[in-house]
Amino acid sequence: MDTLSIVIPAKNEAASLLTLIPKIRDNVPAAEIIVVNDGSDDNTAQVCSQFGVIEVHHPYSKGNGAAIKSGARRASGDIVVFMDGDGQHNPEDIPRLLEKLASGFDMVVGARDSASQASLGRWVGNKIYNRLASFIVGRKIEDLTSGFRAVRRDKFMQFLYILPNGFSYPTTITMSFFRVGYSVSYLPIVAAKREGSSHINIVSDGIKFLLIIFKIGTLYSPLKLFFPVSLVFFLIGLSYYGYTFSIMGRFTNMSALLFICATLVFLMGLVSEQVTTLMYKDID
Repeated sequence: MDTLSIVIPAKNEAASLLTLIPKIRDNVPAAEIIVVNDGSDDNTAQVCSQFGVIEVHHPYSKGNGAAIKSGARRASGDIVVFMDGDGQHNPEDIPRLLEKLASGFDMVVGARDSASQASLGRWVGNKIYNRLASFIVGRKIEDLTSGFRAVRRDKFMQFLYILPNGFSYPTTITMSFFRVGYSVSYLPIVAAKREGSSHINIVSDGIKFLLIIFKIGTLYSPLKLFFPVSLVFFLIGLSYYGYTFSIMGRFTNMSALLFICATLVFLMGLVSEQVTTLMYKDID
């Protein structure tokens, strides 16, 4: 029977941990509970000691992704459930995630509904990210940024080296799993309003999420990013050539430059596609 570890990244979340940890034990009493204290300056350490859970201590804040990686390294379970320490994720959903995982999946993600989003802007942003990531991987991604998920640890550890230290680890691990053909499923959940203030900056972290999508996109299927850019250069060059030929009756240097750019971008995408294939050749 598979063993279970629960990893909870926590930065100044002592108040919510007081109620979260007992609820986890009520729902999965046999689980190993690991709280990654990411440089907290509250009494998170005392709460961990009070409940007898494993504490992984960071001497300073390294970021959500770094906390996830520290927790995954410390976990001994065959299956790891990652959940936030701010009270948004309901421990009663853990058995549902595990049941779904046991039906043949390698990772099951808790997908939040629109009512669970912190704001309209966050909801719109997540919709855009989901659509873009779905285009890149060729499958529907229902919640790209959800931090509530159950995953088989051996497969998760294969991608530890590419996970960022910030808040975009869910984006990276989701798209990486799709890239190598691992089975990913989504389970609808309702996320409660978090306790305390969020550590996410919508603008700066939103830009980081977008860059991560493009970064993983180039690792996943570079031609899906390079080809549209190449096509844009080609169509602009073709349109400009048609315009200059009708006006001046000749082929201009600008048209030639645009066609060359289109060719170079396409060839870079083609080479990147081959490099990407080699990068994943050692994954099971």
